[in-house]
Amino acid sequence: MPQSHISKIETGAVDLRVSSLVALARVLDLELMLVPRKTVPAVHDLVRSTERASHPPTGAALKHLKQLQKTLDTITEAHPALEELTQLQHQLRAIRRFQLSQNDVGVLQNTDKALQAFRENTKSSDSLNQALLQIYSLRNALGHRSADGPQTDTVRPAYSLEEDDDG
Repeated sequence: MPQSHISKIETGAVDLRVSSLVALARVLDLELMLVPRKTVPAVHDLVRSTERASHPPTGAALKHLKQLQKTLDTITEAHPALEELTQLQHQLRAIRRFQLSQNDVGVLQNTDKALQAFRENTKSSDSLNQALLQIYSLRNALGHRSADGPQTDTVRPAYSLEEDDDG
């Protein structure tokens, strides 16, 4: 396909045939798929969450995640039957899929301190519950943050095959 034709497609000067659209999508390693209009917001959310999942934490966040995991592993070895530790492990795995801010790193540090306090005094479960509450709150905040992320404008087709009340 000549560059001039691609330019016309990009500017909307040419009506694109489905076969050409499929060919372009394949070249770009994309899959062309029709999605019911009412599910478009859900598809956008899935794409955004997948994009975030492909950007795991780096730098200080990764360092603190590893430290927290190390502390958790140590406590789990000593107390393998504690359900709270299993829940913490699960939430920590979920958190690894998100990009973390400096405030999130602070929550990780506080959670690690709470776990270390539990390790020093295993008779009191207050610090373990505090760690679990902090990690749940962080996971929920990260999940909501990705769902509330920057919204893209809805792309409107230049024409439609039929008129509808939603358009």
